[in-house]
Amino acid sequence: MSRAIELAQMASGHTSPNPPVGAVLVKNDQIIGEGYTLPAGQDHAEIVALKNAASNALGSELYVTLEPCDHFGRTPPCTRAIIDAGVRKVHIALMDPAPHTKGLGVRSLESAGIQVSIYEPTQQSLQLVEAFAKHITTEFPFVVAKFAMSLDGKIATKLGESQWISNEDSRAYAHILRSECDAVIVGIGTVIKDNPRLTARVKTPLVKQPLRVVLDSAGRFPRSSAMLKEEGE
Repeated sequence: MSRAIELAQMASGHTSPNPPVGAVLVKNDQIIGEGYTLPAGQDHAEIVALKNAASNALGSELYVTLEPCDHFGRTPPCTRAIIDAGVRKVHIALMDPAPHTKGLGVRSLESAGIQVSIYEPTQQSLQLVEAFAKHITTEFPFVVAKFAMSLDGKIATKLGESQWISNEDSRAYAHILRSECDAVIVGIGTVIKDNPRLTARVKTPLVKQPLRVVLDSAGRFPRSSAMLKEEGE
């Protein structure tokens, strides 16, 4: 299951509105297929792993970080593909947090004679779907607050001038956070003071840049803003 979690982490930030999921197929103590969820509308992790294993999936065991879906959406249900491939047992790290679909995948697999093992939730498995779970259960977004602060609780000089408080490592991590979010929100004061681009500048290819949102109640947004020169919205 640890490998499945690693795979899911690779997909983090690239699957919205779906959660990142990792899947590993094992047969005779050997990994025969693995995968992670692709961008929305493309294959889920289980399908990628099954395609990777091809006919060798017959009689295998599937380790997956989230309960396989059992409904038609942008893609067909993963449970049907698992059943058709002849997988004999499915190990699930975490049940689907969506109230209207939780448990349906397990019920469908068990009805087809497939053994199902459900793990106790761990910090790693919960963290993978925390944003998805927040939204699907409350209809509110999962919010990450990012700021750099000195040891005495300051974010700027007494004159309001901005200084580098963070270091290269923390700034690189901030870009990783941006790449995993659907939107980045700042106030108009930040735009006027810092003229940020609000893009995610990371080494790995992005499906898309996060939506840039500026809170501005007085129409002060400058047309010369650096973010208007960047791709995306």
